[in-house]
Amino acid sequence: MSQPSLDAVVEPDETKGTLRIRTASVSDVESLSIYFTSLSTTTRNKRFMGARADLAVVAAECVAKAGHPDRFTLLAELRQEGQSTIIGETLYAYDAASRHGDFAISVADVFQRKGVGLKMMSAMERHASDLGHEMIAAETARANAEMRGLAKKAGFEDTGLGDWQSVHLAKRLSR
Repeated sequence: MSQPSLDAVVEPDETKGTLRIRTASVSDVESLSIYFTSLSTTTRNKRFMGARADLAVVAAECVAKAGHPDRFTLLAELRQEGQSTIIGETLYAYDAASRHGDFAISVADVFQRKGVGLKMMSAMERHASDLGHEMIAAETARANAEMRGLAKKAGFEDTGLGDWQSVHLAKRLSR
């Protein structure tokens, strides 16, 4: 399986670095756990749609099926002076019964609204399309205006399938 990669220059808080998006592996569990712990409570709650205390377990679950063709986690890393720091992640899993992939995404608080999430979603879509998947969907809280805005910018539409607390978003992938 080829690893999606995307390099771009970002300038958060006047700090220059290179952003690389890559597929996570089992060796990333500790770094991913640290990343999840570093998120603000608000961002963490939005990512997991509620409070989670078992972040090391969540990180392990994100990479547990590394190499499985219908499930992957992408990491956004900022490279500065030879050091790499995770600043975003997206988990993707294909559901054969519903014939679409579901995803969850987070971006470190200081890197939000800087294009990192959109770059990660584009990389995820390309990877899913390369796997032959035709549809991606996600569910988010109605109150999560940031995710709803990001999804709209990425071409997702509200399917109307959510309930009073959630919004269901979907996008057909082009091949």
